[in-house]
Amino acid sequence: MRKTLAVLLPLALPGAALAHPGHVTGAPFAAGFAHPLGGSDHLLAMVAIGLWAASLGGRAVWALPLAFVSAMIAGGALGAAHLALPLVEPMILASSILLGAVVALALRPPVHLVLPVVAVFGVMHGYAHGAEGPGHGFAAYVAGFALATGALHLAGIALGRLALVRWLGAATAAAGLVVAAVQG
Repeated sequence: MRKTLAVLLPLALPGAALAHPGHVTGAPFAAGFAHPLGGSDHLLAMVAIGLWAASLGGRAVWALPLAFVSAMIAGGALGAAHLALPLVEPMILASSILLGAVVALALRPPVHLVLPVVAVFGVMHGYAHGAEGPGHGFAAYVAGFALATGALHLAGIALGRLALVRWLGAATAAAGLVVAAVQG
């Protein structure tokens, strides 16, 4: 448990939690790849998707990440178009807390009920990525944040295969609460 907290708690530090400056400099693919890694709110939620997918097992292992990334790409297009979408930041914060909590509580709803929830969170995360994206090279930027997100989901799935999955979920939810308190 101490090692888990030692890894996850730094993600909730104020410097990591506030905004995501500097992501749109350099090549669009690199900027897109860096975006999900640069904010603890994104990082926690994306790993939690993998944790939940692993804990559900079966088709959820591929369906949850696929639903999230697909919805995130659509949300990125909405953000890039600067279309109004309410509650983006609160939903991003809520995603890490709620996703961590469902893993910690070992909730196992049917996958067909989980997918819309995951997709809504994906749209919100994608919207934030798209709204902060570059004015040029947007396709490369999207490829970057989609690939980084997929890697974070895979990390969550790998961690979810450990016997400590419920503790990891609890640590994710707790770190999400810290991030929310710092940003609030």
